Amino acid sequence: MSSSYRSRIQEFKVALSEEKLDLNALRELCFSGIPFEGGIRALCWKVLLNYLPLDQTMWDSLLKKQREGYSQFLKEMIIQPGIAKANLGLSREDVTMEDHPLNPNPESKWNNYFRDNEVLLQIDKDVRRLYPDMAFFQWPTDYPCQLILDPQNDYETLRRRVEQTTLKAQTVDRNRSGVTNVSSPGKALNLYPSNEYEVLPNGCEAHWEVVERILFIYAKLNPGIAYVQGMNEVVGPLYYTFATDPNDKWREHAEADTFFCFTNLMSENRDMFIKSLDDSQCGITYKMESVYSMLKEKDMELYIKLQEQNIKPQYFTFRWLTLLLSQEFLLPDVIRIWDTLFSDQDRFNFLILVCCAMLVLIRDQLLAGDFTINMRLLQDYPISDVHTILAKAKELQDGS
Repeated sequence: MSSSYRSRIQEFKVALSEEKLDLNALRELCFSGIPFEGGIRALCWKVLLNYLPLDQTMWDSLLKKQREGYSQFLKEMIIQPGIAKANLGLSREDVTMEDHPLNPNPESKWNNYFRDNEVLLQIDKDVRRLYPDMAFFQWPTDYPCQLILDPQNDYETLRRRVEQTTLKAQTVDRNRSGVTNVSSPGKALNLYPSNEYEVLPNGCEAHWEVVERILFIYAKLNPGIAYVQGMNEVVGPLYYTFATDPNDKWREHAEADTFFCFTNLMSENRDMFIKSLDDSQCGITYKMESVYSMLKEKDMELYIKLQEQNIKPQYFTFRWLTLLLSQEFLLPDVIRIWDTLFSDQDRFNFLILVCCAMLVLIRDQLLAGDFTINMRLLQDYPISDVHTILAKAKELQDGS
């Protein structure tokens, strides 16, 4: 570890030791990247995503309240429906017209249960292939959820729901942008088919199962958006960062902390996942066009070239923007980009700057290429050095 890096860690420690944190000073520090050592990154992300207040004296009471609240969500949305399903046919109340599986009433608990199964199957399909080039999400967590895995409970868990259901999750052939692939071509290989996962012994659960639970609870609490394909790619880096925190005290609560940080991030980002808002000023179409508007301002020649080739921004920026670039780079690089994104006061405007920087950095290849070559470049971005990209984005932001 270099002396400059050690001094940087010390700067963070000093900033985080204040009873009341200076948000502007912390943002400035985080913009250039956050150290992993000592759980500094995980802690900074929780502050930058408005999960932890600036006043550290409030942390203990807030964390206790939030984590207890998350346990309550698990009881109400996973455990209680699981018990009701396990009791089917054993209890008189389960076979009355008021509430039984064939009840035609759309508000029936059973109708909700079956609708939830469709959402769950889509989530399950997506989380099982989260970062297939890494083993982490298939590993057992050090802190399995005791509420869910309690051997005294004989009820249907999410894992059993997926195994037992005969419903088929609807396959989406085309996404809203008209592009068939949501994943990057280089990363779309299904290296770990879902039926080849090693079954973990009783009392254990893999990290992907924790992510599945987080997304299922989010979908239940946000019926207006529920679950949209790609959300797994947004929650993945958050969970990975919190679940690998070297501080045991924080790592033990990675699930609940990830849920609330993901919810906060989605409160800023969710409009890009809602199809009915696509063409509004807060929707994805406006954001995609903003990348080209900025490119037009920064590099007219490249803008004209892409227009002449009829390369529309939705062909590649849809994935870049909605997934916060999580599919374009390896996970450590995604996390480094997010350090800067989260630290910027207008993080989604800076994301547009990053997208524009990515175009400008390959301008010579794009100017020389035809439609096919350029589409391949844009859908499988060739530059892996994210520091160069972030430096160019900062240069564009400063108007250089």
